[in-house]
Amino acid sequence: MNLAPPLLARYAESLFWMARYLERVENLARLIEVTYIFESPGRESESWYALVRINADEESFSRRHGVADPDAIKRFYLIEADNPTSIPAAIEVARTNARVLRPLISTEMWKQLNQFHHALTAIAPAELEGDALSRLADRIRAGVQAQTGITEGTFFRDQSWHFLELGRLIERADQTTRLLDIKFHLLVPRAREEWRLVELTQWGSVLRAAAGYHAFRRIAPVEFAPADVVAFLLTDASFPRSVRLCLDEIERHLTALRIRYGLGGTRAALERAEEMRALIAGAETERLSAGGLHAFLDNLQHALIGLAGEIGTAFFRDWRPFAPEREQGFQEQRQEQAG
Repeated sequence: MNLAPPLLARYAESLFWMARYLERVENLARLIEVTYIFESPGRESESWYALVRINADEESFSRRHGVADPDAIKRFYLIEADNPTSIPAAIEVARTNARVLRPLISTEMWKQLNQFHHALTAIAPAELEGDALSRLADRIRAGVQAQTGITEGTFFRDQSWHFLELGRLIERADQTTRLLDIKFHLLVPRAREEWRLVELTQWGSVLRAAAGYHAFRRIAPVEFAPADVVAFLLTDASFPRSVRLCLDEIERHLTALRIRYGLGGTRAALERAEEMRALIAGAETERLSAGGLHAFLDNLQHALIGLAGEIGTAFFRDWRPFAPEREQGFQEQRQEQAG
């Protein structure tokens, strides 16, 4: 049988971004559901505004809505399609890329994504009220998971599969760092008597937002500390949404592209992924939890931008080079760790 032809750059790019935006939809739906279930009485605005901060939307949201009102934040992410970080906008981008990929993706993938797109661009304001919001978030998560399952069962495993997975994994790692970055400083208990409430509610909400609560409880000590949660989400080699596992899988896909398909452009991306993995492996989570976690996570986020940039520059048609100044914090962190 003839070998599959080389993958066009525009297909590789569309696969990468389709996967990233679908992952973004699921992550945001999960955050919305967890925020609704675990919002702190009397601190509802603060709880919901964390979503705005996770997505770095402070300026955009303020320009549109001014005050951090929970209802306005729900509309901002679930209904306002002209907000580029909303769920309707994300599914629109995913579908646009899928249309480019019609010669590659299965009929089942295209059909499911079309139906899902229709549902997410027709969300009614009433679905944002009360328990209807939780049901809506659950349907959104289930829709992405259905798409993931259909893709797993029908998509051909050639070069295109690796670019799809690279997009999904980079987005997943980025979202995990953002979740930790915004939530952590709000949740560290200030006094021992606050511990049980924090343990049972807010720290549980962080783990649930990362789909990691049950996995964490399988391995965590009964009296776990905040540093245990940080270590789990950053360094656990078995949890699918940990930054460590995402980087391991990214390296695996890049290596397959290099060895199996002879794509030499993976070298720079592989070096960067290896550097990030070494940085995480050497992280002292107890020290970071006491102070410095924000800087560490910020460096990881910039490094992930750089990793995506290395892949895009090597293989896509029109990738904007990442800004050199974004590298500075990551390089400083590596030098500090080495010292």
